[in-house]
Amino acid sequence: MGFPTAVVDVPLRWVDLDLQGHVNNSMAVEYMQEARAGLMVDTPVEHLLGGGVVVVGHQVDYRRAIAFSREPLQVRIGITHVGASRFDLAYELVQEGQVCVSATSRMCPFDFASQRPRRLTADERAWFAGEAEEREPIPPLTAPALEGRGHVHPVQVRWGDLDRYGHVNNVRYFDYVQEARIDATTSVDPAMARDGGQTRWVVARQDIDHLAQIDHRPEPFEVHTAVTGLGRTSIRLAAEIVDPLGGSVLCRVRTVQVCTDAQGTKRELPESSREALGRLLVS
Repeated sequence: MGFPTAVVDVPLRWVDLDLQGHVNNSMAVEYMQEARAGLMVDTPVEHLLGGGVVVVGHQVDYRRAIAFSREPLQVRIGITHVGASRFDLAYELVQEGQVCVSATSRMCPFDFASQRPRRLTADERAWFAGEAEEREPIPPLTAPALEGRGHVHPVQVRWGDLDRYGHVNNVRYFDYVQEARIDATTSVDPAMARDGGQTRWVVARQDIDHLAQIDHRPEPFEVHTAVTGLGRTSIRLAAEIVDPLGGSVLCRVRTVQVCTDAQGTKRELPESSREALGRLLVS
């Protein structure tokens, strides 16, 4: 079986756009989620959609902006690796014949009654293995553990953030980290406000590791954000979603953000921004 295993058309919505006039980076992960459902529906593993499967992590490589269109986005999806208790998926998000996003997800069957991961059954593993095709992996991003360091941004979980399993949907983690990233960077440099001006801040890569489920509750969680590297045209950041009531880290995220002009051409970081971002820098 060659890549892709399936091709799923996902309609775009006006609300998917951000202030910079293109589809927001977090929406790519939502389109991937739609494609996963499309891959498994009407197959021997369809029960996983309702019976329990969770995202362990994502790697997302943003290659070009996705523009609004009445034509649906094409998501190519394939199975790339199958283990005893995990399986990996690869995606290409395609618009007008161009690959806009390349990504991978690591998935794990989960028993929500016992709140524990479980192994794939023999039948589940046989189906995934029969559809699998090896693909070149995306090199992972690395970052140091923050250990309480970085800018702290409170996050309040909304009822609408929950999925059918009663936990925060994996897509919403990207939203939380994005809100915190904007708050962190504009707190040290107000000129980095995402106001549609001549300087844009574009997400080029994002990796996320889900370490624990997040539930709805009155008390807010926290996102800690720090800069881990400053390039000529790019910023590397690390973020952790933390439960301040117990101190546990619920997920870790690594992000590469690129400075561009209004046409999307890379430009050097303004010296004032470089100096300001240095206040968030950790080693």
